[in-house]
Amino acid sequence: MALLGHKSVHTEIEIPAPAEDIWQVLTDPGGYGEWNPILVRVEGEYRGGARMRYKMRNQSGKDSDVQSKVVAFIAGRELRQFGGIRGVLTFDHTWQLEPIEAGTRVTQREEYRGIGVWFWDPGWVEEMYRKANAGLLQRVQQLRDRRTTPSLPPKSAEGR
Repeated sequence: MALLGHKSVHTEIEIPAPAEDIWQVLTDPGGYGEWNPILVRVEGEYRGGARMRYKMRNQSGKDSDVQSKVVAFIAGRELRQFGGIRGVLTFDHTWQLEPIEAGTRVTQREEYRGIGVWFWDPGWVEEMYRKANAGLLQRVQQLRDRRTTPSLPPKSAEGR
């Protein structure tokens, strides 16, 4: 087991919104392409035990197919997924939401294990996760603005 490597990435952001608003974005597979620069397409339904399929875009713009299993699904608090090939390279990704006075602290953490870790630098992933955090903030704000902005009735032909 000493040959198996271990690396991890960790990012955080504080979002001035309740965890429920953030959870709504995180658990909407169809919306990932609108805010997430690394997981540009998601297929499946987020729930405990579900299998998810992703189109993952690396730092040079190349897409790869990735699959995971949802191993923890605690509504409004934690979404954890596991995938890869045991012994070769696995990932254990967690979104964690923590209420704070100013809104919600969002943490992304990913642990990598396997012999492949010795030959792989996940530094680019951490940078992309920072961008995903910024995209998540923007998406949550957009959805909140839509809910709070009253829609104006359409102008009639007579009023023009």
